[in-house]
Amino acid sequence: MTSALTSGELGPTKSDGGGLEATGVTTLQERQLAVTHWLLGAAEDQDLARSQWDGQGGIALLACGGILAAVRIPAHMVWAVAKTDELEKVDVFLRHWFDGGAVFMDLRTQLYYALVPGSASWPWNDRDFPGVECLRRDNYLGVPAIRLTEPKGHAYWCRPMESPRDLCFVDEVEELVRHGRAARAEGGSQ
Repeated sequence: MTSALTSGELGPTKSDGGGLEATGVTTLQERQLAVTHWLLGAAEDQDLARSQWDGQGGIALLACGGILAAVRIPAHMVWAVAKTDELEKVDVFLRHWFDGGAVFMDLRTQLYYALVPGSASWPWNDRDFPGVECLRRDNYLGVPAIRLTEPKGHAYWCRPMESPRDLCFVDEVEELVRHGRAARAEGGSQ
């Protein structure tokens, strides 16, 4: 028999099978802590990465090719598909485009990074998609602290990672890049 919760009480309850059922709500802070801990799995020096995220810039250097890889996409391609370069509108567009996953933007270089599994296959090269590259083994990436979700500073999460291993599907990234290339070609620029 499931035990009843009193008003405002959250916690595990007993199920009919005698096991425990989760009934609690995970807070944003708890999710961010879990994501940060998972991302630290890509750091060669976890203490250094933590201090970099806590520092003024909030960017830590992570190794690609293990738990994650990243597809680097020039902003002009993303903006062409979103039909705007207003960052807040582009962020909304990306939240709708991807079925889960995480994307951040380097504001200084105007590059988007879609995080994908480290084992992801990306057969395309610069001739196929100029300016697009999949960063895998032997690449390092400056990743913003998970708390940075506003378009200011050096980089921010425009589609934050909601939970550990919340990575983009490679086919959705590829489709975004294909649409970006087509939209840029229609507009007369490459």
